[in-house]
Amino acid sequence: MRIRKAVIDDLSRIAEIYVFNNRINFFPIFKDESFSFGELQVVSLIDSYFKKDEIINNIYVSDDGLIKGFIQMNGTEICKLYVDTSFQSEGIGNELIEFAIKELHADNLWALEKNVRAISFYQKHGFHLTGQKKFEEDTTEYLVKLERRY
Repeated sequence: MRIRKAVIDDLSRIAEIYVFNNRINFFPIFKDESFSFGELQVVSLIDSYFKKDEIINNIYVSDDGLIKGFIQMNGTEICKLYVDTSFQSEGIGNELIEFAIKELHADNLWALEKNVRAISFYQKHGFHLTGQKKFEEDTTEYLVKLERRY
């Protein structure tokens, strides 16, 4: 498996992974059909979000001939870490987060409080809940902050 910086040609695959993960993991929590199946579309997401220089320049993909996951950073903060649902539990997320920790000095992130699977994953990689919470934008759901101490 190879982790490399994302390029423009990767964006449709990155957006596809993001959209399908969001529908599977977050639609049951937010139950917002107009967002999950209306607004949240691969093509519009590429243009409105992923194509921005400050975003694509901070995305790394797991690529073994097929992009199976990606991580987006903002400084030392993990903004997004997604693995295609068809390839989860194969160690791809582990490789991406270990790359971020070792190469990019990742030390903090925000996770949806109800996403216990993600929080557990981050805790296994040395991140700890800080007690800080904030609302996810335009929702009544909380994000919790996790930090990793070196």
